[in-house]
Amino acid sequence: MPFIDLKSQYKALQPQIQERINRVLEHGQYIMGPEVKELEERLVAYTGAKYCITVSSGTEALLISLMALGIGPGDEVITTPFTFVATAEMIVLAGATPVFVDIEPDTCNIDPSKIEAKITGRTKAIMPVSLYGQAADMDEINAIADRHGIAVIEDAAQSFGAEYKGKKSCNLSRIGCTSFFPSKPLGCYGDGGAIFTSDEGFAQACREIRVHGQSQRYVHTRIGVGGRMDTIQCAIVLAKLDRFEWEIEQRKRVGGRYNELLDATGVARVQQRADRTSVYGQYTVLVEQRADIQKLLTDAGVPTAVHYPVPLHQQPAYKQYIGNDPMPQAELAASRVMSLPMSADLTEQEQDRVVAAVSEAMRAR
Repeated sequence: MPFIDLKSQYKALQPQIQERINRVLEHGQYIMGPEVKELEERLVAYTGAKYCITVSSGTEALLISLMALGIGPGDEVITTPFTFVATAEMIVLAGATPVFVDIEPDTCNIDPSKIEAKITGRTKAIMPVSLYGQAADMDEINAIADRHGIAVIEDAAQSFGAEYKGKKSCNLSRIGCTSFFPSKPLGCYGDGGAIFTSDEGFAQACREIRVHGQSQRYVHTRIGVGGRMDTIQCAIVLAKLDRFEWEIEQRKRVGGRYNELLDATGVARVQQRADRTSVYGQYTVLVEQRADIQKLLTDAGVPTAVHYPVPLHQQPAYKQYIGNDPMPQAELAASRVMSLPMSADLTEQEQDRVVAAVSEAMRAR
């Protein structure tokens, strides 16, 4: 079975996707074509944020957001060490310093109770990650940020479609950033991403930065990047949006069923909080002797992945940012997490096979 089943999704949407792509090929506006604006309007309606700026990737969304905030050398941005490297990478590329805060052991998201102790006069933003498809405790994080007059950027690359206390991910703080990488809950067929905000001035800054800092053609009001999302990729996401609500419900159903089946076997897993939903960007369990378990599952024909085996504060490029603070929960999670096959099209038969293989592997280790 595939780890992520994109082929079944494509087969279900093939006519709509082909029609959308053909429309772009016919009008020939491959950069900033009409589908870009259409997608931004659809995404605004979906999230409830006032503005959406599509960009070339989720990574670029983070960088453009930091640039629009004016964050640079001498500044600090608080984030989690347990995430894909892009989160901290963009902080460093903006010229700022990432300050790591350990995670909650049950959700693997940043621990809000540990954030305030890391705030200094140089702190300009907090960048929580909505890991595995579930938002962090955004109310608490926003309250901390408000007390100190700093921005919050939700790295929602894995959580588009999830909710926190009835509000959509990407509309939980001043700024939300997501990714449309193919494996994400809402993915295109290449790279793509988006920035969300209800701050008009910030939105305008992001629009200018994504086209080399232009306020109008050949008038460069700020330093920018080439960060536009291709029209064809926007067209693909538009086609997928028509089935997205169904996919979210299916992902929640599949994730909930995994929870029931695995809880019955005693396998530890990442927990979901009652006041929020997860779109299960990955479905992740926690196991000892992970390499042995993975080999047994591979032998049984069940693919797995590890998100993420080495926390950022232990990565060679980022060790200099750790200071003297230990990150025991991030280190423990990195040694135990293992993701299982997950998609909206995963059948109950496939799911039963995965759970049976996991249970057998746990007994056999």
